[in-house]
Amino acid sequence: MAEKTIPLLPCPSIQPVVDFYTALGFETTYLQKSPYAYAVVERGPVELQFFGMKQYDPAASYSGCYVLTDDVDALYATFRAGLKAAYGKVPRRGLPRIGPLKDMSYGVRQFLMTDPAGNSIRVGQQLSEDQSHRPAPKETFARALHIADLFVDSKEDLAGAAKVIDRALALEDERPTPAQHLRLLVLRGDIAQRQGEDEHAERLLERAAGIAIDDAARAGLGEEEREAVRDALARLDELRS
Repeated sequence: MAEKTIPLLPCPSIQPVVDFYTALGFETTYLQKSPYAYAVVERGPVELQFFGMKQYDPAASYSGCYVLTDDVDALYATFRAGLKAAYGKVPRRGLPRIGPLKDMSYGVRQFLMTDPAGNSIRVGQQLSEDQSHRPAPKETFARALHIADLFVDSKEDLAGAAKVIDRALALEDERPTPAQHLRLLVLRGDIAQRQGEDEHAERLLERAAGIAIDDAARAGLGEEEREAVRDALARLDELRS
């Protein structure tokens, strides 16, 4: 026997959702507008189905699904390009939106998209056989980054992540390494931008841009830290563009 799971996701209006997934390279294989709205979109083996709910509030949505891929970097680049072509820019806040690509503490490299109906689509590539959360580091700033990353891109708790980072950056008796400082400022600037605090975000990102992470500094980092810095620098460029 062979089984297949197909997510069934709500939306207040079908067409904006269909347009969004078309921009991502999905094909609409079924579209019904009466007696009730229903649509099916497919991209290779990935199939998503949507049903209309007139009173549904996308801002209050908790629905979503997880898509596994064997090349998350390529898919991220493809989705961003498709969204930019469709919307004139890569949407980073509001609905729809696409978040950053990063390594998570539970053995996957992933990004998070939210469609016009508020459905969260997590797209990830497994990096480790161990899918359990790594313990939070004991070192102050590594711990802050660990927790803030989970809050932002797993729980989508922007306010909680902001508090964690603000506390860490306000410490006077401890200082982060340049790599940690860069990552904290980029993540905090990203949060501020998503929350509509554009002036605050600009100040944070300017500070991040002023931190030099040269080849010598990178050579002293572990492989995981180097990847985290690369992701942070790529996100910094995106946020300042």
